[in-house]
Amino acid sequence: MTDTITEFQIEDELFQEPYIDIDEERTEPRAHRYVHGGFVGTDTRFSFYFPPAGAYEGRFYQHITPVPESEHLAPQLSGEEDKIGFSFSSGAFFVETNGGGAPDLSKVQLDNDPTIGAYRSHAAAALYAKTVAQSVYGPHTTYGYAFGGSGGGFRTIGAAENTRDAWDGFVPYVIGSPVAIPNVFTVRMHAMRVLRDVLDDVVDVVEPGSERTIDDALTGEQRAAYDEVTKMGFPPPSWYGHRTMGTQAFGVLYKSLGAIDPTYYDDFWTVPGYLGADPASSVHRDRVRLTSTVTRVYTRQEAAETGLLLGIVDGPSGGVDEAFKGGITGPDVVVAFRIADAPHTNPMNSVIAVLTGAAAGTEATSSGVEGDLVLVDFPDLSPGLQTLRAGDEVSIDNSNLLAAQTYHRHQVPDREFTVWDQFRLADGSPKYPQRPLLLGPIMSRGASGTIQSGDIADKMIVVESLHDREAFAWQADWYRSKVREHLGDATDDTLRVWMVDHALHGDVAYQEHPTHTVSYLGVLHTALRQVAAWAEAGVEPAPSTRYDVMDGQIVLPAAAGDRGGVQPTVVLTANGAQRADVAAGERVAFRAVAETSEQDARIVELHWDIDGSGRFEDRQPVTSAGPATQERAHIFSAPGTYFVTVKAVAQHGENTESPFGRIQNLARVRVVVS
Repeated sequence: MTDTITEFQIEDELFQEPYIDIDEERTEPRAHRYVHGGFVGTDTRFSFYFPPAGAYEGRFYQHITPVPESEHLAPQLSGEEDKIGFSFSSGAFFVETNGGGAPDLSKVQLDNDPTIGAYRSHAAAALYAKTVAQSVYGPHTTYGYAFGGSGGGFRTIGAAENTRDAWDGFVPYVIGSPVAIPNVFTVRMHAMRVLRDVLDDVVDVVEPGSERTIDDALTGEQRAAYDEVTKMGFPPPSWYGHRTMGTQAFGVLYKSLGAIDPTYYDDFWTVPGYLGADPASSVHRDRVRLTSTVTRVYTRQEAAETGLLLGIVDGPSGGVDEAFKGGITGPDVVVAFRIADAPHTNPMNSVIAVLTGAAAGTEATSSGVEGDLVLVDFPDLSPGLQTLRAGDEVSIDNSNLLAAQTYHRHQVPDREFTVWDQFRLADGSPKYPQRPLLLGPIMSRGASGTIQSGDIADKMIVVESLHDREAFAWQADWYRSKVREHLGDATDDTLRVWMVDHALHGDVAYQEHPTHTVSYLGVLHTALRQVAAWAEAGVEPAPSTRYDVMDGQIVLPAAAGDRGGVQPTVVLTANGAQRADVAAGERVAFRAVAETSEQDARIVELHWDIDGSGRFEDRQPVTSAGPATQERAHIFSAPGTYFVTVKAVAQHGENTESPFGRIQNLARVRVVVS
């Protein structure tokens, strides 16, 4: 059936003719009415998921993905990540769109109108969803709330600043700033190269109970790289993930750098003031320019069958850590190959160019070379490699990727971005040669449609992660300052900023390092519910997290009552301290205290991981209100260094069986057994 609801009105001329091509009752994954459609003359498509009338309270939630993807993502999710289930449990229907149509991420996008994917397509769907809701539930006021993280955070903010009638509140999360891209990636890549042989030592220094200092672990060049990335905002505790963190989206973004600033790569190696022009720099040691012959090609299926662990994504879900990778295109995609001549060092990130054979002319990026094995970065975005065969000649060259690692030094922005002060002289002028343009605002405009201004009128709660390696947390504070420029002393009437300790960038329940990190999804759920209560009934949400910004790092108060926000605090001790030194067979006493800062939230569970496995098999419910205290004792029989972790879970309301709104935090202690 195709139908048009004539009551729909919108000023945007591009979205004047909505249509519905599916309208049906469904039972999976739960009972709902499903409506699918689009707008005539556009590639924009939408899906609306309406709960039964008895579960509906007059609102909707709309997720905005980091890049335009698909309107069919939500049904794939389950548990804590289930956006439809969360919406229904919160009295809302759920809206998602394809953002105007998915772009070709294998190509540089410079000519597209960014406002369509940023907010116009989403706003059109939101307005039409309100119209459809009137026919589903009868006449009523329909409130709407948009949320999105990372690139979706840019888009959510773009929606908040450039629309006034589609939504009533916003929850952008793990957000960046107009100077985030590509600089948060380049500075990390530089540190990963310089520090790669000592990152385990860095981790040991920043872990609780360390008796070493950073100067004990690093040489002069290493310490300089460590200070540079830390002052730019990279969280030192997050180095525990150095083996798998890679370069995240930069393998896609680097093409834009070369397209927008085409002389940079040559200037880096030849012009004084750039690291590559310094003959004493270690970039010359690490530079790889190798031509070799392919000896074997691995498809995704073959890699799985032979046990190659390549960090392959499962498929699109709209998440902030995988949207830029493209969807899985099949088992026959080339994900790796072997070459006859191994490079003198792992180039870490490099450009693959196919020189002969059917795939000649194809370029792709590599995430690393392990011996003679070349790993393809974003294989689903490199269809040209499909015809690569043994015997073909390829080149591996990391010259451009090495040059990119210090691009941020040549991108010094206005003084409001204080993390760049390390690259300024005493008079405020840049230490290094500067490029003719700032790349960050160009890329940010591509995501949000405009440059973030802070000009918002509707309620907003920003959720930011303190262990985030892709969106450094100081950027939420920067955005708060931009809002304050418009709202002044009334900022707290419209905006909250909640910091989440021990959380990363990804909006997923699964944690690769569960004894180091927690999911922030429970905080996100709470923000969506509280922003709705704020907009609809004037119920004040939890206050902003109190923090200081010191040399690019967010520093929180220790006590829950001083911290604000919604995340509980956890204090764990071993024999009364962060470190216990004991003999094998000696008893160690552990004590955990968890506390919330909100009166209507309470600690519902404490999870203990004594053996460092990350399984948290000792899970104890908490039934009383107020601070939760639990004690454990353990005897370690073998010498070694052990880390014991306690995770606290807080929740609002009485339904502690719900997977939604479970707000987590953790604490760790070190036990050294001799």
